[in-house]
Amino acid sequence: MAEGRRFLASQAWVGGAWARDVLLVAGSDGCWQQVLPGCSAALAAGAEVLPGPVLPGLVDAHSHAFQRAIAGLTERSAAGREDFWSWRDRMYAAALRISPAQLEAIAAFLYTELLAAGYTQVCEFHYLHGDVDGRPYADPAEMSLALVRAAQRTGMGLTLLPTLYMRSGFDATGLREDQRRFASTPDSVLRIAEAVRKQATPMLSAGIALHSLRAVDPGALRECSAAARAAGMPVHIHVAEQQLEVEDCLRAQGCRPIEWLLQNAGLDERWNLVHATQSTPEELQGVQRSGAAIVLCPTTEANLGDGVFDLPTWLGVGGRWSLGSDSHVARCWSEELRLLEYSQRLALRQRNVAARAAGRESTAAVLLQGALGGGSAASGLPTAGLAVGQRADLCVIDMSAPALAGIPDDHVLDALVFSSPGSRMARVVVAGRDVALEPPTREFTEAMRSLW
Repeated sequence: MAEGRRFLASQAWVGGAWARDVLLVAGSDGCWQQVLPGCSAALAAGAEVLPGPVLPGLVDAHSHAFQRAIAGLTERSAAGREDFWSWRDRMYAAALRISPAQLEAIAAFLYTELLAAGYTQVCEFHYLHGDVDGRPYADPAEMSLALVRAAQRTGMGLTLLPTLYMRSGFDATGLREDQRRFASTPDSVLRIAEAVRKQATPMLSAGIALHSLRAVDPGALRECSAAARAAGMPVHIHVAEQQLEVEDCLRAQGCRPIEWLLQNAGLDERWNLVHATQSTPEELQGVQRSGAAIVLCPTTEANLGDGVFDLPTWLGVGGRWSLGSDSHVARCWSEELRLLEYSQRLALRQRNVAARAAGRESTAAVLLQGALGGGSAASGLPTAGLAVGQRADLCVIDMSAPALAGIPDDHVLDALVFSSPGSRMARVVVAGRDVALEPPTREFTEAMRSLW
């Protein structure tokens, strides 16, 4: 890690607002040692002056890296109904073919894209465990380690979430043939997590993911959750994404998915519920009381026709949440935040919904702070912004972008979120070190040509 790096930002996002003349000092441990707004010229002497407004890095709290290989390739209609389930069948075409080397190439390309957009940590909800025939690799962590290598090559922080996937539905006893690579047990995913934790650094950690209630039986869910609690690891689970999932859970379990988790899973601050799109106000209140967080993936949820999350209720009860790019139809957090707000406006026929729900003036500020607030819960690392003890991540906004020309300083964040499609950062620092923002295009292109 860089030792004693000192940066000076004329404008930086500190504690939920813009601060001026901020001295940022990164220690040898890759965390912020000092964050001093209003710093005098004498105190800042010798610091590296950053060339634009500075934001914290964000956690991408939900990623399936291999799905970057199908972004843009599922947008043609076939015969029959088009919904999440038809998309899933097409996604399996990639899942059943991709090799460890191809996964590494695709993930390295993706992670550089995410870094350039201002994400500095990614949580990989990873369920491609076996080889193309479904057999275990000689090293059961083979596919997981491809993701670790991709993160290390690019400088992206990684929380690996080896994912338990045991059955194809509530009434099934095993997986479908086209799900054969997902096969896993509580022991197998816990072993992968432990192998990664032995390599842990400020940039690398591990947790556990449970694919969904339909894919994991209750006993296995409790076993993994208990092990994660004992090890202090985060737990992630897809839940209540689709209405059919809710209906199937009601039929099989006698209650809705989030209801079941609240009653049976011992939810606490380690839990991260991904999507929660089909939730009731009462369920959201229960989740907030439990301390669990929610991971929202607006562009994927829109792409798949999932529905609209009840953001006003969640903000109204003070719930924690983070942001995920999920299937990677978009790789930019400002696009995720914009769509999160716009979906609320379309559903409610109102403006500045998040700001009003949170009782603040700036919608963009509410959204950014919300995404930051749940990041540490999702990643299991101190990734909550420009503050002492948090990891020394920062992003410099590119003020030469045409969409930001002439924008007053106090409105830069608003413009970045609501009038800057595809925003790209001028510079990104992760754990005190600069990272390259140009993706390894040749490897990615070769992998795509081989797959398709």
